[in-house]
Amino acid sequence: MSDIKTYLNKRFPFFEDELLKEIEQCGTPLQLQAGEEILREGQFIKSFPLILEGSLRVIRHDDDARELLLYYLNPGEVCSMALTCCMGQQQSNITAIAEQDSLIIRIPVSYLDQWMVTYPNWKSYMMYAYRKRFDELLDTIDAIAFMDLDKRLERFFYSRFEATGEKQFHGKHQDIAYQLNTSREVISRLLKKMEQKGLVHLSRNRIDFSPLIQQNQ
Repeated sequence: MSDIKTYLNKRFPFFEDELLKEIEQCGTPLQLQAGEEILREGQFIKSFPLILEGSLRVIRHDDDARELLLYYLNPGEVCSMALTCCMGQQQSNITAIAEQDSLIIRIPVSYLDQWMVTYPNWKSYMMYAYRKRFDELLDTIDAIAFMDLDKRLERFFYSRFEATGEKQFHGKHQDIAYQLNTSREVISRLLKKMEQKGLVHLSRNRIDFSPLIQQNQ
């Protein structure tokens, strides 16, 4: 594993030097493979992740095990919903999965309040994280309530590109249907329409959505 200090300096140059040293000393680096779960709904959270490389997908499940995509976590970010559960000593209300091979560092919950008092930049970082996640959750609610499913599907690809830099989705139509909380038949029909418009290229277990991204750059 590469030097964690280098990653910390790269992703958090605004942190105090002493804070960076504490993170390096108390944190546990962890490499994740794409698809690996790091947080689970119903789990009591004893540590929270800071993202150093890669991307995590944060979701919720309904009673039928269908998932709803809430937002992505990118390098230099932290999951504010996990932090909320940490501070309230509550069970996690979200699941976090590695969207691609990722590197995180897990911080014990006990440091959360202590750093809020000791390090002003940590407090500012926490406030920014809460605001950013709140805005993203509002966007998700607006998309579900007001956006047609074809636009939500385009938004799904845009969000994935912004989070990972990738312009291809490797997986089944059912995988997207789970994340958008709809049926595979509906997603397949919408993807076919997008292909007819030249926005995507479809092949077995792969969707190339680079034309969609290029159209809006």
